[in-house]
Parts: sequence; C-alpha cells; structure tokens
Amino acid sequence: MLVVSHDRWFLDEVCTHIWEVHDATVDAYDGGYSAYTLARVERERQAAANEARRQNLARKELAWLRRGAPARTSKPKFRIEAANALIADVPEPHPGDDDVRIRVLRAGLCGTDLHLEQWDDWAASTVRPPLVIGHEFYGEVDEVGRNVTSVRVGDRVSGEGHIVCGTCRNCRAGRRHLCINTIGVGVNRDGALADHVVIPATNVWVHHDDIDPDLGAVFDPLGNAVHTTLSFPLAGEDVVVTGAGPIGVMAVAIARHVGARHIAVTDLSDARLELAKGAGADLLVNAARSDLGQAMRELGMKEGFDVGLEMSGAPPAVADMIDHLNHGGRIAMLGLPRDAYPVDWGKVITHMITIKGIYGREMYDTWYTMSSMLSTSPVLREAVSSVITHRFPAEQWEEAFATAASGECGKVIMDWS
Repeated sequence: MLVVSHDRWFLDEVCTHIWEVHDATVDAYDGGYSAYTLARVERERQAAANEARRQNLARKELAWLRRGAPARTSKPKFRIEAANALIADVPEPHPGDDDVRIRVLRAGLCGTDLHLEQWDDWAASTVRPPLVIGHEFYGEVDEVGRNVTSVRVGDRVSGEGHIVCGTCRNCRAGRRHLCINTIGVGVNRDGALADHVVIPATNVWVHHDDIDPDLGAVFDPLGNAVHTTLSFPLAGEDVVVTGAGPIGVMAVAIARHVGARHIAVTDLSDARLELAKGAGADLLVNAARSDLGQAMRELGMKEGFDVGLEMSGAPPAVADMIDHLNHGGRIAMLGLPRDAYPVDWGKVITHMITIKGIYGREMYDTWYTMSSMLSTSPVLREAVSSVITHRFPAEQWEEAFATAASGECGKVIMDWS
C-alpha cells in the first residue's frame, strides 16, 4: 500500500521507518515522525558543532600561513597572498557612537582562552564563530565614537570584559556586576587577541601614564583577585588560599597587603606554590603530600582558619578548606568546578560558615580599589608583577598557548606592540 500524507500525527502513528533524502544523501531513521524529528535535530546539532570546529581550524591554518616564519620561504608566494586575501575580508573594527577603539599593546591568556583555542565541548556550545577571542589587555585608544567624552585618543587603557545591559533590576540598582544579561568580551563578542578591540566607553579604564604595560594587561584577573580577597575583612585573620594559579597568587599578595596574619596556600604544583611564596605566603601545602591540618600545626594555630579564598575549583580542596575552617568562618569562592560535587552541608550549617560566590569584578569599585592600592604600594606592584612568568611576541601565539596550558607557569603575556 502506498500512502502520501503531510499529516504529522498520521506519520507518527503509522510509520516504523523513515528515510530522509537531502543533499544527495539518504538517511534512515527507526520509529515514527517524532523519533525522526528528534534524531534529525541531533544530527544537525552535531553537524553544526563539526562545522564550527572546521572553521576554527581553518582560521588557525590561515593565520599560520599568513605569518609563515621568514626562514621557511618554501611556502609559495601565491598561497600567502591567498591567505592574506581571505583574512583581509575581515574589516578592521570601528567604534559606534558610544564606543572606543583600542590598539592592543599587550594581552594576557587565561583559562577561558585555552578552552576556546582548544575548541572543547564548552567552547562549541557557547561561542558562535567566527570570533576574535581574548579579554585581558592593555592598549592605546586610537578612535572614539562621537558621543564619547570620558576617553580621549592617546589614553592608555584596559577594559572591563563584562558588558552589561543597564536596564535589568541589578543594573538599575547600581549592582552592574550582577547583570543577568552580561555579554563577555572575547566570548560573546570580538575580543582583544587582535590589532584592535572595540568596547563601550563605559567599560574603559584609563591608567596613569607610568603604569607598566604588562601590569596593565592583568587588571582583569587582578580584579577577580581583589573582589574575592576583599569580600571579607582580613586584617589579623588567618587565611587559606586553595589554588596557586595566577589569581590565587595575586590573592596572596593582596591578603598580605591588607594585613592578614597567617596565609597558607594549597596546590598540586610546587612551581606555582613557589610563586605564592614570593607573593607573601607563610606556608605552602602541596595537597598531594600534606593537608591543612598539618599546616595549622606548623603555624601554631589552635583553632581553624578564619577566611578561605577558593581559587581552584577542585572538590578535594574545598572539602579540606571546610574541614579546617573555624566556626563562623567565611569562604569566598571564585574557582569554577568542572562538574557538580557534594559538600558537607551539615558542617557548613553547624559551624555557621558563610559562603559567597564571586564572578568577575564589582563595577567599578574593584577597579578603583586595585588602581589605588597599586599606585601607593611598590611592594604590592612587585608582588603582582611577579605573577607574570612568560612573555611572547604575538607571532608566537602557539607557543604562548602551549605554555599557558602546561600548568607550570604563572601569567602568560603576549606583546602586540
């Protein structure tokens, strides 16, 4: 029997196999119309993810072909010209009426950039290519929109990487860092790993003329450290920092600057723990060989830590912190875990522990605070700058990303000047 029908209900009830003809291909599906629809949507999702990966790889290859090391002149000239022609199709950005264009001089690499460069599942599900990545930068303003009066051409600046809507409840109440419609520079719109980046003038932070460009490039992660570290009063308190990545090391420097008594730092990397020591940590704990109980004994502490700064996103580190926090202790959590994990809520409740989540920087209290602290303390400037362990010219971006991904370094800076 041959039946021709456009009735979805009929097809769903009667059919047991469906064949779809498309693009000179026949795809077979088991089940009725609803099963076919679900399977087709999943096929299209996978195809879109594969196409995004293909485009990302093509952009990398074009960039490599365009740059080609001078010593390797075996690349035919026509291939380099073809790559230049393709890349030239992407126009230089220009600011809107309320925007500023910045010539990038320095750019920092962070974990978000590594996810995007590797094009993992998170990147494929979050980003819509083509996209310029990168959100940690320092540069010089070279063009402003016609409505901009707060920033001038020639200003040396960094930028707040979270662009907010200005109209949601939190924005209207002055809590812009809690905006529910936040757009991320280098994630949801073009970022700073390029010759120029365009952001709203309200997101621009103008630096003093004497700031070191490398230090200016790390104001974004430094802001995360300042926001986290100063969430609770630290003067005279015993502090534990879990995670000695660049932001964790910066947190150590800030805690020391504001008068913490003891600062213990945990990590699995001895190299990163040494960076924390240089920033002012009193005790280093390699979590593979020791724990915070041993740290308390070495520091002569009879009770628990007063404040915990969680920078690792590692469940064992969080558990160890909670186990060794004093009653009434406080935790500021910045580290993002890979997956959900259990927490001993009984201990959190009965020990009356306060937990505060941190994401980004308070706009713009954090920027004023960190700028003021750095301008008045050479010791803090040196401690924060010590986090920068590697510098690469922009042409060596692949080596820069590989170094950042190794986990055996501090902050990696790329020079675009």
